[in-house]
Amino acid sequence: MNQITSIEDIFSAFNRLTVLIVGDVMIDSYLWGKTTRISPEAPVPIVNVVKREKRLGGAANVALNVQALGATPLLCSVVGQDKDGGDFLRLMEEKELSTEGIVQSPERVTTIKHRIIAGAQQLLRVDSEIETNLTDYEEKYLEERFVQLLERADVVVFEDYDKGVFSEKNIQRFIELAAARNIPTVVDPKKKNFLSYVGCTLFKPNLKELKEGLKLDFADENLQAFEEAVEELQHRLQTGQILVTLSERGVFVAENSVRTYIAAHRRSISDVSGAGDTVISIAALCLALNTSMPFLAGLSNLGGGLVCEQVGVVPVNRERLFEEAQHIRLYETHEHRIA
Repeated sequence: MNQITSIEDIFSAFNRLTVLIVGDVMIDSYLWGKTTRISPEAPVPIVNVVKREKRLGGAANVALNVQALGATPLLCSVVGQDKDGGDFLRLMEEKELSTEGIVQSPERVTTIKHRIIAGAQQLLRVDSEIETNLTDYEEKYLEERFVQLLERADVVVFEDYDKGVFSEKNIQRFIELAAARNIPTVVDPKKKNFLSYVGCTLFKPNLKELKEGLKLDFADENLQAFEEAVEELQHRLQTGQILVTLSERGVFVAENSVRTYIAAHRRSISDVSGAGDTVISIAALCLALNTSMPFLAGLSNLGGGLVCEQVGVVPVNRERLFEEAQHIRLYETHEHRIA
């Protein structure tokens, strides 16, 4: 790895990284329209369709964020052998993403989330999905693809949406395979498998997921209870590095006993959808470069805020992220460490 001494070097180094993303994928479907009156049939707005659009979602949106940041994404997942599965592969090809890690199964339904939006307001979401665990043969094919792609990876992202791709068994298997090759692992968890990621390198829940995953209830402002929960999580997952997103209050990062709070930047929030995907993408790239945890959290915090200014699930804008990081002197003001 070339010597890194500036934010310019960080972004240049992103171009040399390959990220393996494994997890639940989906299609985000949008129906954009206008509404000017209420239906005479029921007290609901009538939406006149202006545009329809389908986008890659879930772990595939992480792949798009990684690509937007200049790195090479490798996506590993299972979709259905259905029309939506075909659309998913087509969307990947349109975005110039490799489909070599995608398993198609006749026994699964491809997850699709239909959103109906009028102006900048989401009126309704209709989901079609399956949440059951993979069959034995589906797990076998998924692991085969994972092992093939792992040889090229600098970091692995586990993107869990509780749609069935992950089980306690394959989570531990994938972490062990990555650890055997000294490849760091980053986790974006959900409730069902929350405590299954023992031995991961970096774990990134949001505050709600942290409370639910540990079955705790405390006020958001209770920092002592919050930090005790993070300490418990570090112990149970046997990992020192925890990144917690705190919504409008920014992010928190723990590296062993060192704790850092980073405030959110003032934004005009349009839609929080996909912000977590951006945060985990930036965090994974920074982890692969062995930056300091405060720098990793600071850049991730910036990126997550930027995508909230856009309507719908969209990847981060690399140029704007670079400009903002440069403007606030993020590299100079956060303790940095590059090995």
